[in-house]
Amino acid sequence: MLCGGASAARPATDETQRIAEQVKAQLEEKEGKTFDVFTAVEFKTQVVAGTNYFIKVRVGNEEFMHLRVFKSLPHENEQLSLHSYQASKTKHDELTYF
Repeated sequence: MLCGGASAARPATDETQRIAEQVKAQLEEKEGKTFDVFTAVEFKTQVVAGTNYFIKVRVGNEEFMHLRVFKSLPHENEQLSLHSYQASKTKHDELTYF
């Protein structure tokens, strides 16, 4: 991995699912709807002054969204924040930096 570059995509873990769930309300507010299905499928990380998580989340039968979530350094004691997201993704869309 390049310094500051994103890691390779990996299958989602329990931690990834917890991170996604913690920003679900932020996404629902931005989208103006609720998601009955919200399952993290895969993720990449990027170490910055904290960590960016790029997470592919299944939000419906064949509907996916890509989330960019920022996790600050522990001493900053800040909440996870939904930095940005991409809607209208498919299962086969590559998780890329955005």
